[in-house]
Amino acid sequence: MSDDPETARQIAELAHDHRPLLVLDVDDVLLEFVRPFPRYLETRGYTLKFGSFRLTGNVAERATGRIAEAHEVAALLDSFFAAQAEWQGVIAGAAEALEGFRDAADTVLLTAMPHRHRATRRAHLDALGLPYPLLTTEMAKGPAIASLRGRHGRPVAFVDDLPPNLVSARKAVADAHLFHLMSDNTLRPLLPTPPDDVVVVEDWPDAAPRIAAALGL
Repeated sequence: MSDDPETARQIAELAHDHRPLLVLDVDDVLLEFVRPFPRYLETRGYTLKFGSFRLTGNVAERATGRIAEAHEVAALLDSFFAAQAEWQGVIAGAAEALEGFRDAADTVLLTAMPHRHRATRRAHLDALGLPYPLLTTEMAKGPAIASLRGRHGRPVAFVDDLPPNLVSARKAVADAHLFHLMSDNTLRPLLPTPPDDVVVVEDWPDAAPRIAAALGL
């Protein structure tokens, strides 16, 4: 069971499925985040500079240069997610890749965001033609992936842009096929190196056939 009770509740609502399982992160895997978020910050009087791959410590007031505190960054991120439909588009190749898996795989979206934004994200994904089941979690992703897999030992593939999420998945599902995909590959040097058993992909055209092979599709 997921460590997050609300995520567990969402999983329990899903229909049982025995097809190979494909679990996808949303931000910077399906929807653009790294590119539109700095533009959003500009409209709020802030700037973002990637001295490291984190938000707190890298967001500053444009007028004064003052580094925004953690609670300010959290509030800015919260307001961005509330307005996500105005800012976040689909990453190139993502929709086409998922359409290719539609019949053969059980595709589930697992996004790390406050549960209160789930309905907004659901509506936005539907408007973009991405009607796949959506789960939100405020805790580690690995236990949620294990719950999604169920007891049938079906093949599992998980795609995320953050190595810690992939590590969490490996701890919870030892035989999962893990893929590291980022919408902006220029930021890879700011991240810790993914574990050796993680497949690093450049984009969705690169990822799709590798995922298909891993899942036996």
